[in-house]
Amino acid sequence: MPPSADLNFGNIYGTHHNWLQGWLRRRLGCALDAADLAHDTFLRVLAGRELTDIREPRAYLTTVAHGLMVNHLRRRDIERACLDALASLPEPLAPSPEARALAVELLLEIDAMLDGLSRKARTAFLLSQLEGLTYAEIAEQLGVSVSMVRKYMLQAITHCLQIRQA
Repeated sequence: MPPSADLNFGNIYGTHHNWLQGWLRRRLGCALDAADLAHDTFLRVLAGRELTDIREPRAYLTTVAHGLMVNHLRRRDIERACLDALASLPEPLAPSPEARALAVELLLEIDAMLDGLSRKARTAFLLSQLEGLTYAEIAEQLGVSVSMVRKYMLQAITHCLQIRQA
């Protein structure tokens, strides 16, 4: 779109919606998911920055859509892994559909809370909380000192508390 073109939402939507939906469909292999993410992308654009600041609409839309697509794929992978794990439980221990939905939602919430951490801080936190490893065992696995594991844990706990309070 030339710089002189009218950069209002209707113009950007009308000019780029079909292109963006096709771009997403090629990456996701699913027209319904592509339509949903294209919609979410334009909602994010509408709620976001001043439209006149956008110099390259397709580049901007691609950046926003890519972030939403990555989140969508990660959520889908987490949901699938959780449901697979729950499905492998013996029938007497299998949770109800409501409990399954709550478990998936809780895992997605935890994933979102840990998303802003470095890989090592996230791994240290998960090894401590889920595997019950000591700081010395975590340090050995990560190839760092015990004092570094303490720093990672402090980062993780502080980060989670800040997210929780927001």
